[in-house]
Amino acid sequence: MNKLSLEKRCQIINLLVEGSSLRATSRISGCSINTVTKLLVDVGKACIDFHNEAVRNLNCQRVQCDEIWSFVYAKQKNVPESKETENGVGDVWTWVGIDADTKLVVSWFVGGRDADSACEFMNDVADRIDSHIQLTTDGHKPYIKAVENAFDLGGVDYAQLVKMYGVGEGSGNEKRYSPAECTGIRKNRIMGNPDKAHVSTSYVERQNLTMRMHMRRFTRLTNAFSKKIENHCYAIALHFVYYNFVKIHKTLRVAPAMEAKLIDRLWEIEDIVKLAD
Repeated sequence: MNKLSLEKRCQIINLLVEGSSLRATSRISGCSINTVTKLLVDVGKACIDFHNEAVRNLNCQRVQCDEIWSFVYAKQKNVPESKETENGVGDVWTWVGIDADTKLVVSWFVGGRDADSACEFMNDVADRIDSHIQLTTDGHKPYIKAVENAFDLGGVDYAQLVKMYGVGEGSGNEKRYSPAECTGIRKNRIMGNPDKAHVSTSYVERQNLTMRMHMRRFTRLTNAFSKKIENHCYAIALHFVYYNFVKIHKTLRVAPAMEAKLIDRLWEIEDIVKLAD
């Protein structure tokens, strides 16, 4: 069976993690789109397994969580009747937890924006951390029960940062594509004794932007959206392993995994590609 050279596989993965679409990657690398997709699947699976094994026993102090919207196959309002009962079609939410100090992405979960997804995500966050943390989320209500179930009583200082928005200005497209103005915030203590000075979701919201910049399928107003939920998950896994272990954080000047003492040298794209071997 023919197998791509290590150099060619590194080129393809490098293009994908820098925000190129599958077809753009296919054109630049000279490989068929089926070859590019298969490599994404193989490396994505390996990244999921690697993250589950390597990102454990973390000594975090402050963790921020948020969820980011995307869609698979079609936006929820445009899903055809024949696909309505199919799993993983329509609106999809990616839940992300980040260490505010090391900027390490502790955990992510792909699902709905419901209580079950919140519990799955928060349980995974709690399983990876071995220290007492201060946790901040937005005002999404399912977080409260999920945090109560995931963390032992007294094991977390938890607060919600609730943002209040005004009515967007303008009309028509001007109003549609302009974000509403934030008119104020409210910091709500939920449990424990959180330090109000550190009740923030700024870092995890910045990570949302990083996701949109590095994954073509997260770009707004595009036809490069995911067609299958499985490939959507593999692309996200690839991104987070790249972000944690390869990408140098501008402020830290090292990769987040180095700052968190998970590795002692900076990884390269080749290291990610070799995970699939």
